[in-house]
Amino acid sequence: MKTLYIDCSMGAAGDMLMAALYELLPEAERQEFLTKMNGLEIPGVRVSAEQKETCGITGTHVRVEIFGEEEGKDHEHHHHDPDHHHDHDGHGHHHHSGLAEIRKLIDSLDLPEKVKADAKAVYEIIAGAESRVHGREMDQIHFHEVGTLDAVADVVGNSLLIHMIKPGQITASAVHVGSGTVRCAHGVLPVPAPATALILQGIPAYGGEIKGELCTPTGAALLRYFVDEFGPMPAMRTGAVGYGIGTKEFPQANCVRAMTGETDKQSADVIELAANLDDMTAEEIGFAMEILLEAGALDVYAQPIVMKKSRPAVKLVCMAKPEDRMRMADLMLKHTTTIGLREYSCSRITMEREIEKRQSPWGEVDVKVCRKDGLTKVKAEFDQLATLAKEHGLSVREIREKIDE
Repeated sequence: MKTLYIDCSMGAAGDMLMAALYELLPEAERQEFLTKMNGLEIPGVRVSAEQKETCGITGTHVRVEIFGEEEGKDHEHHHHDPDHHHDHDGHGHHHHSGLAEIRKLIDSLDLPEKVKADAKAVYEIIAGAESRVHGREMDQIHFHEVGTLDAVADVVGNSLLIHMIKPGQITASAVHVGSGTVRCAHGVLPVPAPATALILQGIPAYGGEIKGELCTPTGAALLRYFVDEFGPMPAMRTGAVGYGIGTKEFPQANCVRAMTGETDKQSADVIELAANLDDMTAEEIGFAMEILLEAGALDVYAQPIVMKKSRPAVKLVCMAKPEDRMRMADLMLKHTTTIGLREYSCSRITMEREIEKRQSPWGEVDVKVCRKDGLTKVKAEFDQLATLAKEHGLSVREIREKIDE
């Protein structure tokens, strides 16, 4: 299985993680990533990559400039103002953005739907932590404009890179958070900052002698959302290695290290959450299923059943990773009428998977190749087949047959 391992022993900030993942791409795809990011036209944002050194280690520093200036990115604290709603400068730029505005911005970007769903979910983790810290509803949290654009670029960039790398699983080390204090708009706060500490609940983390904020809320949220398992580096046949370097100087290397490689892991534990529903419309159930899938559920399905008093009903089942258990449960409780869920733990046996790019007379298509014990299964991504079929007035079958030749 293709595995992505993230070494957080030197910290975890969003821009450094993005730079480390960027180094894992083949050379041709690195420029493709930068072109894509700058083509999104996030207001005022410009993304570039440059070589940088820390403690003798050479890696990549990703510059995210906001209206021509790079913030002190990798150790910033995301400021917010729960009571501020409208504030403009002389150029018409909003100084504060609420969660609804951020969702709207991400939805407007020319990105795959999965990337947009991942980016919104990561940002909701950040907003959820900030709302708990300040005793406000999530929709009352307002982020400063520069911090918002900076973080959106980090979150979208990391989500896009993971989409391009396509790992079968993501693991990470315990997180080094630093020590001392960090200054933000509301004063001096302990490290890790309160929002970071909330996001890291349940994740192995530790401090040290380095004075400074080594793990930011954005970095913590990216790890919480994407990482399947925290612990030592798994036994893997390492392929690419990437170093993402920050802006500040410390007695230790200021970087995040990422690696991809092959592991022999064939099975994975999963949980299933189930609810019997007899008072929801088909449209409402369909909407709940879409929400769960966009949030990262492994699978969602509905079965017709008959409940007590011979009532026709639907059994809604959500399959998810164990670490996503409570997040999926909260979404099911929010978007369905049920007042309780059943939970089942189970294991699954999976084939090793990798994505190959194959050419057709009408364009490139991603093909999923699955292997186990001499058995091979090949399947082209249907959405891409459908897009090409519409563009060229062909059937999906005609395009698939050309790819399978």
